[in-house]
Amino acid sequence: MLSVGGIVKKSQPSLFWCTRALPKSEREAVYTLFAFCQHIDGIVRSTMAPEEKSELLQAWREELDNIYDKGVPASNIGRKIYKNCMRFDLPKVAWKEILDSALLNAAKPLQAPDIETFEKYINGMAVVPLKLALSVVANTHPSANEELAKNLGRAVMVTYMLRDIKDDAKNGHLYIPREILAKAGVKIDTPRNMVENKNLTLARESFSKQVESCFKKADRLLGKMNSNDIMPLKLIKNICYCQYEIMKERGWEIISPKPKIGLMRRIGIVYQTMFK
Repeated sequence: MLSVGGIVKKSQPSLFWCTRALPKSEREAVYTLFAFCQHIDGIVRSTMAPEEKSELLQAWREELDNIYDKGVPASNIGRKIYKNCMRFDLPKVAWKEILDSALLNAAKPLQAPDIETFEKYINGMAVVPLKLALSVVANTHPSANEELAKNLGRAVMVTYMLRDIKDDAKNGHLYIPREILAKAGVKIDTPRNMVENKNLTLARESFSKQVESCFKKADRLLGKMNSNDIMPLKLIKNICYCQYEIMKERGWEIISPKPKIGLMRRIGIVYQTMFK
């Protein structure tokens, strides 16, 4: 199995190199958190039977008990959590919130969830991981960390949902809340049929509106923090915002291909993140 750093390097090379300046203890903790989230997401997105997915996620509850209560983790990632993350006093309940959100999408794929379910999902899969990462790298007040996590987590996750909508539909998912779809005139149906609905453009445009303000708030909050501490989060924000801008400029009626950031533009984003 790849090391936690190897997992980040393979899946997010720009993020990997942008975190190299962090102190080793913080870097390894962030890598471990990322590896855990990748592992959980991999379970949810796998072709396993829903019952098997749920069993694996429930097994992680026991592993968190092993880590926090007994000090004897049984898995490789569990041992990394124990070694790399415990020193930062990351609460067990936060890791369990991530699992709770994953379970919402494991037993049955999320298909036009109601707003309440959507909020629970995005909190556990986007906001909580960022709060944990900020607890590791940012020497700021917890309320500032929470505000940044809420805005940046939502902006990034909704950007991904807008970007991947066609592929998600093929796999039985559609994350736009049913209230937004209904208001736009999209009949609640199978994900594939909803993606083919001519009114999906209106729903995507409406869904995207929260992204712009969240990015702006996140940018303002990041500007008040030590740039070296939060450089990886700045990079995530800058890359995601670039993808969001590409989609917005070409029009919300276009769902494929996915927005692609060329090599030189990506290098420019990394340079701007690290040196400006």
